[in-house]
Amino acid sequence: MNRIPFSKTGYTQLREELKRLHKIERPEVIKSIERAREHGDLKENAEYHAAKERQGFIEGRIQELQNKLGRAEVIDCTTVTCERVVFGTVVTLLDLETEGEVSYQLLGPEESEVKNGSISVVSPLGRGLIGKCVGDEISVKTPGGVREWEILEIGPSNKK
Repeated sequence: MNRIPFSKTGYTQLREELKRLHKIERPEVIKSIERAREHGDLKENAEYHAAKERQGFIEGRIQELQNKLGRAEVIDCTTVTCERVVFGTVVTLLDLETEGEVSYQLLGPEESEVKNGSISVVSPLGRGLIGKCVGDEISVKTPGGVREWEILEIGPSNKK
């Protein structure tokens, strides 16, 4: 069983989603199915089929979340060392081709959102950064070709 790294915040968000699915969405979809059954013939009842499809989605997501939460390894990102790039650190990079700077926080695959400044530790760039120090240069094969970066700064996270 592979462990899935989570920040405390990411773990809490998944638990809240699971709680919402259990306590709000599941009962609502059950009521929708009951109302749709009252309309008669189920073969041609679009409302019934839509509710059953929604129920399948909710049940699948509940199982997925329970699995991920059961395999979660929660890491407090505020206590990580900043000597090397590790899970939870914020890394500022210089793109050696464009001379542009970017900053990313390394998080688990379930929490990463490039638009919000976080990447997964299992992404090509994330794997290339793990264990590196300020001043190190890395080359990463991406779908657009090989990209090269220099690590300018490694900082602590503000995310727990």
